[in-house]
Amino acid sequence: MATNRNIHDQRLADAWATLQAHADAGLPLAPDASRLAFADPEFLLRRETRGIRFQLELLKPDLEQIEHGIENTIVVFGSARFRSQEEADALLAAAEAGGDEATLRRARTLARNAQYYEQARAFGKLVAHYSADKEDADKLFICTGGGPGIMQAANRGAHEAGSVSVGLSIALPMEEAANPYVPPALSFKFHYFALRKMHFMMRAKALVAFPGGFGTLDELFEVITLVQTRKAKQVPIVLFGSDYWKRLICFDTLIEEGVISPDDLALFQYADSPEVAWDAIRSFYRL
Repeated sequence: MATNRNIHDQRLADAWATLQAHADAGLPLAPDASRLAFADPEFLLRRETRGIRFQLELLKPDLEQIEHGIENTIVVFGSARFRSQEEADALLAAAEAGGDEATLRRARTLARNAQYYEQARAFGKLVAHYSADKEDADKLFICTGGGPGIMQAANRGAHEAGSVSVGLSIALPMEEAANPYVPPALSFKFHYFALRKMHFMMRAKALVAFPGGFGTLDELFEVITLVQTRKAKQVPIVLFGSDYWKRLICFDTLIEEGVISPDDLALFQYADSPEVAWDAIRSFYRL
């Protein structure tokens, strides 16, 4: 008796079954020339197949976000090392009780910078509340690097306001687990920084950069350069925490030395509260 098959069923079950059987049995997957190429991890991890891996890292998150109605994002960058006010206060209390001066200095810094965690959290809520009653095409979703610190805070704020958000994490030697406020279906992990950067910009309608280190600076100047050179469309770029950014980078020196033009300072603006950062985005798009 003939069986009816779903015309869209393209699981290629035999290839999957072979990989699953090895995984279930804890067996190593030895090279096998007869294995289907796309089901052969040893083949896909060769240097010569790097281009294919690029394509896969581009395609997988794109398709998943399309399926979940993620069209427009607000990207939030910032330090992975900052902690919530509650956690920072607890660490400070423990450090004061311990008496080690270096630990105490670090704990005091965390306590001082916890304000940025709470402000990123509040910003995530503002974006989520705006989008709550909008059609899918008009919604804005928080998108972060998926890790701890400021990233967790922004994802957490969106989660607490009842919205999903996106996390684009990357495999690093010192990585921490993805933060728990990104739904698993929208928590992506990348191997290639370049593809991760591309995904940050593909749906970005704005960038909000909280205080951070090398990674934050890398992402910030990547976006500023793309907009400055018109490789990407103009979007609001908000530097959150004017005191931090003005102490860290003297943009006037760049102008004085002739390496940027005065007009380039219009590529970004400062904000010192979640409301001001959000108003800058709303004003740009007349929301």
